[in-house]
Amino acid sequence: MRESREFAAEIKFQVPEFAGDGILDWARDRLAPDPNANGDGQSDAYQITSLYFDTTDFDVYHRRGSFGRSKYRIRRYGQGNTVFLERKLKTRGLVSKRRALVPNEDLLRLNGGPPDSSWPGFWYHQRLLARQLKPICQITYNRTARVALTPLGPIRLTVDRAVRTVPLNGITFNDAAPGVLLSENQVIVEFKFRMGMPVLFKEVVEKFALAPTRISKYRLAVRALGLVEVPEAPELPAEPSEPTCLTS
Repeated sequence: MRESREFAAEIKFQVPEFAGDGILDWARDRLAPDPNANGDGQSDAYQITSLYFDTTDFDVYHRRGSFGRSKYRIRRYGQGNTVFLERKLKTRGLVSKRRALVPNEDLLRLNGGPPDSSWPGFWYHQRLLARQLKPICQITYNRTARVALTPLGPIRLTVDRAVRTVPLNGITFNDAAPGVLLSENQVIVEFKFRMGMPVLFKEVVEKFALAPTRISKYRLAVRALGLVEVPEAPELPAEPSEPTCLTS
């Protein structure tokens, strides 16, 4: 199965755990649980594990040229037997995704041999080769997600905690290593919406005095693993994005 997701706005916040708990309490009173979530007996939680790719010179990390607008990753939900081959593309402040669902064992196709045009992941394999991307790290975290359908389209609020990373030597999941913790006493809150900032999200921003930030789990992981020589300056706060239209 292959799918493309429409452009949407994403705004992220990094807050202390106690603030994340308060935001979740607020969200659970107003938003429905993500229908795809069923982790650890919770109706709105699940685990995400992703493999991230970059070039030898870490062009994605340094946001060089077109590498700064797209990320290639392989995403698994829980301990499922299928994975998503995913490209995340950012254009004019809006994010879109293209992804293909394949069995876990199909990852062997990406470790050698030419792309197979009959395989749903053909386009993904081609892109990895054309952009000379290799596996860099695995990032795992626990996500709680709440959703709603508004007159302007679907909205989603997520809280990610216990973010950990391990380096990769191949295109395979490593569930044995504990990894390096990236989010001690902190959680990452994210809003996703397709039109202007929803009134509900404006309410939670005001209630908890939230300040948007440019934060990337992948960039945090690369620095934590010591894969770049010179750490970059701390992430600067970003201006809230309020797109007024949507293109597909």
